[in-house]
Amino acid sequence: MTTAAAPGLLSGRLRTLTVGSVALVSLGAFEAIAVATAMPTVAVALDGLAAYALAFGLPLATSVVGMVLAGVWSDARGPGAAMRVGVAAFVGGLLVAGLAPAMPVLAVGRAVQGLGSGLFSVALYVVVARAVPPGLHPRMFAAFAAAWVLPAVVGPPLAGLLVETVGWRWVFLLAAVLAVPAALLVEPALRGLAGQAGAGGHRWRRVGWAVVAAIGAGALYQAGQLDGTLAVVLGAGAVVAVAVAAPALLPAGALLARRGLPAVIAVRGLLSAAFLAEEAFLPLLLSRERGLSPTVSGLVLTAAAVTWSAGSWFQGRHRAPSRTTLLRCGTALVGVGVLTAGATVLPAVPVAVGVLGWAAAGLGMGLAYPTLSVLTLELSAPGEQGANSSALQIADALFAAVVLALTGALFAALVGSGAVAFAAGTAVAAVAALAAVLAARRAGMAPA
Repeated sequence: MTTAAAPGLLSGRLRTLTVGSVALVSLGAFEAIAVATAMPTVAVALDGLAAYALAFGLPLATSVVGMVLAGVWSDARGPGAAMRVGVAAFVGGLLVAGLAPAMPVLAVGRAVQGLGSGLFSVALYVVVARAVPPGLHPRMFAAFAAAWVLPAVVGPPLAGLLVETVGWRWVFLLAAVLAVPAALLVEPALRGLAGQAGAGGHRWRRVGWAVVAAIGAGALYQAGQLDGTLAVVLGAGAVVAVAVAAPALLPAGALLARRGLPAVIAVRGLLSAAFLAEEAFLPLLLSRERGLSPTVSGLVLTAAAVTWSAGSWFQGRHRAPSRTTLLRCGTALVGVGVLTAGATVLPAVPVAVGVLGWAAAGLGMGLAYPTLSVLTLELSAPGEQGANSSALQIADALFAAVVLALTGALFAALVGSGAVAFAAGTAVAAVAALAAVLAARRAGMAPA
């Protein structure tokens, strides 16, 4: 007796969509990781050290606008237009940055590129929701998470090789060239994906709030690079802007982690903030306090990327535990990993213990991130999938911006105290991780 094999992500009509989608996610990851490696050389070459922070902050800020616009646009008109415009803006921004004659032009290119990445990243979620069978959603999101692993491993050395051989401009231009065929592979899946009746409407005003949040996020990032009264004034104004705009961009109750979808969104933002706040300073901690070389310190981040992929693979298996169990285990692992990695600031704690702890944090992220994506789609009506998918990624950007700004300000104030500065940053990340653990208990289906 024979039975037909269950369709997979690489079978039939899903093959090109899977390959193209994963390629786009991987290119976005490569750009984010490789550009960080190349930017010091870029700033010197373009005599733009004064605009260095702006070149990093603008893509983060404009991506928030792209995420909101893509969510509303995808629900009202279908994800096709948002996807195409997003890829076009991503490629155009990379070309402007790669050919920039001066740092301000490069910053403008980075802003356009951030807008494009926000658009196509949310549109991809909606394409998955409407073109991929629900039973394959966990595997697709696992593939998206795994798409970050190769860039995390080869991105820095490849960027360094490009800078030293053909020049820094190819760090931008290579990603632009490769994005075009990847987008063409996704194109067939976009046909016939129309908008939902009644979607959109008043939600278009959320785009205006996204602009306010983007300005606040960019200003918050810039404030962390300043000193004195100006930094305090700019930072306070930025926090107010983000605090006022956030309730309009996130589902009602998300900031309080109300049971159901709001708690899912809150967990995503808190996990991102906890992980990134620790990751940003961990290589510096290992280099300054424990004497490791920058190369060896960077390999710790690679270990977390590998375990992140392993966790994503595991949650996508048919016999994996329930979604709520995966989420609770994932958030707990991130909390333990943040504390263990941060403990390496103490000379009595072996570096190997910190490496294992950060690998555990990566495993927790791999279990939790795709799970949160699946729960978001399960808890969303068809006409809400775009808005809620954008809210998931907006929470990433906004929560991380606020927590990173806080850890950066604490580090700058305490840097003369050595280990105390790193301990303060770990404490902030640990608080965010603990809040994620508590909020995870409220994620899932709300009671009838």
